[in-house]
Amino acid sequence: MSLPALVPGTELVGEFEDSGYREPPHLVCRPDGQVVRLPALLYQLARALDGQPLERVAEQLSRETGRGFTAEHIVFLIDKKLVPLGLTTYSDGSPPPPTRKSDPFLAFRFRLAVLPQRVTWFLSGLFAWLFHPVPVLAALGTFAGGEVWLWMTQDSGAALRAVLTSPADVLLVVLLAIASCVFHEMGHGAACRYGGARPGAMGCGIYLVWPAFYTDITDSYRLGRAGRIRADLGGVYFNALFVLGLLALYVPTGNPLLLVAILSVHLEMIQQLLPTLRFDGYYIVADLVGIPDLFKYIGPILKRFVLRRPQDERLRALKRWPQVVVAVWVMFLVPALTLQLGMVLVNLPQLLRSDWRTAGLLVTRAGTAGFPVLGTVSACLQIVLLTLPVAGLALALGRPVRSLVRLALRRRRTRVRAGRGPESLRSGPRGGHLK
Repeated sequence: MSLPALVPGTELVGEFEDSGYREPPHLVCRPDGQVVRLPALLYQLARALDGQPLERVAEQLSRETGRGFTAEHIVFLIDKKLVPLGLTTYSDGSPPPPTRKSDPFLAFRFRLAVLPQRVTWFLSGLFAWLFHPVPVLAALGTFAGGEVWLWMTQDSGAALRAVLTSPADVLLVVLLAIASCVFHEMGHGAACRYGGARPGAMGCGIYLVWPAFYTDITDSYRLGRAGRIRADLGGVYFNALFVLGLLALYVPTGNPLLLVAILSVHLEMIQQLLPTLRFDGYYIVADLVGIPDLFKYIGPILKRFVLRRPQDERLRALKRWPQVVVAVWVMFLVPALTLQLGMVLVNLPQLLRSDWRTAGLLVTRAGTAGFPVLGTVSACLQIVLLTLPVAGLALALGRPVRSLVRLALRRRRTRVRAGRGPESLRSGPRGGHLK
């Protein structure tokens, strides 16, 4: 019989630094890049599986923990705890079943890697120096001065009207916005490498219904709180650098196209900093409190503070101040998403009519433009941009709405059963049997 061992490619990272849990978990990186959190006991067991017989593993674990373990205990922990996570072979040495990555709520699912890890590592190294304190302070100071000058002296409305009348300018603005998104992702990778972690692949895909780019910085979990937040803010920081580059071109030329491109980058920065969906703002809050997945605490927080139920195990496992921050985030998130959904539903007929009229005007202008091909492409892009917000919000809120409906139906069925129970107990000639 073969001895149990870690799955080849599994890395024992260590304790999750600055976590929001009362008992800090330990991190293990699977060969597929998924980071798994383990309690201290299971992490010690995984570390002890170094080609040793089960009896010696039990002795070592007993010595390290001060508790008594036998070979049977080790078999149970391996087969029932570690193997389902895809970290080890079975206790008899047989390979574990295939594992799938977790599917968290509102995650980025539809994606395609474009640049492999080695290329991302190389490109990140070219820009990592920008996170030294001197370049950061210089860039942020210049950005702040440029913002004051831009908003106090420039007419962005006139620039926007001028660009919208030119299909070629619209396409160039879209291309610059895409370039800004790519540079944003490079910022995440560079910040990750600067902190000592290894960025993964870069690619593109669809987040809900929006086209999006991504950089795999899962390895940043091995960093402390400051390193993780730096990696989260690296994208917005690189957006600011991109704005400085556009400003350097706009000041001598005064081209309205560049001013509109700057405005589009600002919108991207604002969107990324929102802590609602899984944008950068969400991960900043999560890394600030040291809790990787905030969405799974929506139910426990609502039950605790709205329904006045006792705390469940997930909340009791959190430290006091992270629990307060998560509660505030949930109390902000739920009304915000509910308000957005309500506004969309109320204004949906008018919004659809307006979008339909705008789409018709865009098609008409495209046919009469001097450049019919560019006009058609520009019109199609603008029509897609018109429809994406409604479709994206509906898709984003569809799952929580279904969950709330199911919860309400479940509670109603529970109340109905509870109401019928005593009646049958009283009316039956021999009472009832309650399970």
